[in-house]
Amino acid sequence: MMVLIPRPNIDWVSKRFIFFTLSGLITLAGLILLPTRGLNLALDFKGGTLLQAHFDKPTDISTVRSALEKDGIEAQIQTYTERNSFAIKVKGSQDSYKETGERIKTALAKNMSGNTYETERMEFVGPAVGRDLSKKAVMAIILSLFGIIVYVAFRFNNLLWGAMGVVALGHDVFVALTYLSLTHREVDLVIVAALLSIAGYSINDTVVIFDRMREHIHLNPRMKLKELVNTSINDCFGRTLITNLTVVGVLVILYFMAGPIINDFAAVMLVGSICGTYSTIAIATPLVYQWQMGGKKEEEDPGAGSQLQKPAAADKEAQEAADSRYRQKMAKRAK
Repeated sequence: MMVLIPRPNIDWVSKRFIFFTLSGLITLAGLILLPTRGLNLALDFKGGTLLQAHFDKPTDISTVRSALEKDGIEAQIQTYTERNSFAIKVKGSQDSYKETGERIKTALAKNMSGNTYETERMEFVGPAVGRDLSKKAVMAIILSLFGIIVYVAFRFNNLLWGAMGVVALGHDVFVALTYLSLTHREVDLVIVAALLSIAGYSINDTVVIFDRMREHIHLNPRMKLKELVNTSINDCFGRTLITNLTVVGVLVILYFMAGPIINDFAAVMLVGSICGTYSTIAIATPLVYQWQMGGKKEEEDPGAGSQLQKPAAADKEAQEAADSRYRQKMAKRAK
């Protein structure tokens, strides 16, 4: 069997406080940025001016966008190709929608002088996501996080694992929000979809390593908790890295080549996918170890089986058989 990435032998647990400090600093930055700088909410959340223009000559959306950007106007543009019309949306308050409409008209007339147009309609459009829908969305997210805790707790027979998985998931989404606040990228419904995708990607990666931890517990219940965590992460490291590099490769292409509409989505997904891999290795599983050990020293580690669930073998003969199976399985993986 060809091995693309050799299995490492890294002591991740011993580096956990470095990871916790790094994540703590990023979280602190987010707690400062989000209340002070806030998020740049798009028209989907704030509403704005809609102007629909019909051009005499055929044109494309990039030309219209360029004409508006020359006058510093950022807009969402929808094209009606068969009619050679464009719906131009610019966020803003209802009080200033007429003024914004005039700015759009001036920019089009000045920067597209060779192509006259007719204004088909100009009006204020309310936010696509109202207060009621926002509340329902927040409630849905809270319920989904609770569902993840229940699912992971049921699957792995340990509530702690579910809780730590959600902590890592929340960490990744929070880092993505911090990035959005820092870069002042617009947050629209597409970005919301990206944040939900990050959450799903993060918990999936965590469940894979948790599954390997459970497997090792059954094979060798006397394994120390520190060895359990390190072995499980190292076993899955190649799979995790290959999966992440595949996703990152696609996102890099989208970021540079897919145009401005997809650019923000790709940027947020890039941050989230990298952070999701990091949090699985450096946050979720080390937190399980830290919580289980409490104030105990490493030499007081009584073993993964006794801490996390009942040992698969209770008597001496069964335990020796479990140890033998574990050694055989590890020997096969080493080949």
